[in-house]
Amino acid sequence: MAEIDVHRDDIELDAPTLVEGLPGVGLVGKIAADHLVDALDMTDYAAVHCEGLPEVAVFGEGDPTYDPPVRLYADEQRDLLALQSDVPVSPNVADDFAACLTGWLAERDATALYVSGLPAEKEGVPSLYGVTSGDATGLLDEYDISSPDESGVISGPTGALLYEANRSDLDALGLVVEANRNFPDPEAARVVLLDGVGPIAGVDVDTEHLVEQAEEISAARENLAKRMQEAQEESSKAQPMGMYQ
Repeated sequence: MAEIDVHRDDIELDAPTLVEGLPGVGLVGKIAADHLVDALDMTDYAAVHCEGLPEVAVFGEGDPTYDPPVRLYADEQRDLLALQSDVPVSPNVADDFAACLTGWLAERDATALYVSGLPAEKEGVPSLYGVTSGDATGLLDEYDISSPDESGVISGPTGALLYEANRSDLDALGLVVEANRNFPDPEAARVVLLDGVGPIAGVDVDTEHLVEQAEEISAARENLAKRMQEAQEESSKAQPMGMYQ
């Protein structure tokens, strides 16, 4: 049965902001969401049991308990949610997953921040762009986030989430950042957190060690990055429209 199983009824959220952390190009969203969960000591809030998600158990070093692969973490004080995923979402079930999560978010009047890496040969600080639907359009101007400088497509599960948000009138903003196409990119995740998530969600989080510990982060996620390269169709990414013409 498709559902979001909330197991912390004591936490009250009022029109929260969601930060999505699905694996994609550069693992940008995953690195950003994982960092938020750890840095803010967010609470394990709900298990995501949407149709098509892998029925597997994940566990961590030194921890005897296991968890479902896709989870929501909450920070009641900051009215913040983070979607943490330890598995890629297959494109074959992306529409079901998107409908399941979007319906739940819409019921809570949430604003969704969906993250996608744009494969690029970066020079200097990665560029960040924003695309929006619903009332979230004004956030681009309010927080000085640039619109894309060329036409493009956001594919994969993140693209499905943005598509469903538009259909469901859910306020959603896609944060598109230049990222390494082949390896985890903590620098791109840092830009997303500093210039996108932080200002919009009102979150002040230290990101310096994301770059300082880039090698450690890359090593820890090396296996997942390889899996994403082997199954590119499962990876959420942004790409120029020319690739579809």
